[in-house]
Amino acid sequence: MNWLTGLTPDEWNAVRLSIKVATVAMLASLPPGIAIALLLARGRFWGKTVLNGLVHLPLVLPPVVTGYLLLISFGRRAPIGSFLENWFGIVFSFRWTGAALACAIMGFPLMVRAIRLSIEAVDRKLEAAAGTLGAHPLWVFLTVTLPLIVPGVIAGSILSFAKAMGEFGATITFVSNIPGETQTLPSAIYTFTQVPGGDEGALRLTLISIVISMGALVVSEALARRVGRRLDVE
Repeated sequence: MNWLTGLTPDEWNAVRLSIKVATVAMLASLPPGIAIALLLARGRFWGKTVLNGLVHLPLVLPPVVTGYLLLISFGRRAPIGSFLENWFGIVFSFRWTGAALACAIMGFPLMVRAIRLSIEAVDRKLEAAAGTLGAHPLWVFLTVTLPLIVPGVIAGSILSFAKAMGEFGATITFVSNIPGETQTLPSAIYTFTQVPGGDEGALRLTLISIVISMGALVVSEALARRVGRRLDVE
C-alpha cells in the first residue's frame, strides 16, 4: 500500500473531489432518472422518441461537445447561468458544482436505461391488483413498483457513479482543471501525463480510480443480489 500512502495533498484532494462530485451527481440524477424511466417505460405520448433520443444523446455526442454546450448554457454570461447566479447565487462554471452537473448529464443515460429495463420487467398484474383495491396510482408505484425495481435503481445508480468517476472531456471543457476546485481524478491523471516525471503520480491515481470503480460495481452486484433474494422470499 506504499502507493497509497505516498499520495500528495493535491492527489488526495483530487480523490476526495472525484468521490464528492460522483456522489452528488448520482444522487441529484436519481429522482429525475426514475421519473423519466417510468415515463419512457409506461408513457404513451407524442414526442416519446424525441425524449428518448435527448436522454441518450450524451452517449453518442463527443464529451467535449457536451461540455461546450454546458459552458454556453450555464456559464456566468450564458442565459441560464447568469439567471441562476443573479437570482439564486448558484454558479456552475469553473466550480465543483459544474463538474457534478457535467458528470450527472453524462451518466444520466446509463441510469435511465437500467431503471427503465427494470420497470419494463415488472408484472403489470401486480400493479393492477393493487389498483383494483382502490389504491392511488402514486401509492401503487411507491408500495408495489418501486420495491420491485430496486435492483435496477441500484444498478443504474452505480453505473452513473462509475461514469462520473471517469468523466473527463465534458468536465474539463466546462469547469477546466483547477487544483482543489475542479481537478478530479481523470484531470489529475491527464496533468501528470503532461509533465516530465509524472508517470508515477499518474499510475497511483489510475490504480485508485480502478479500485474505486471496481468496488462500486462489486457493491452494486452484492446489493442487487441481496434485494433480489429478499423479494423472492416475500
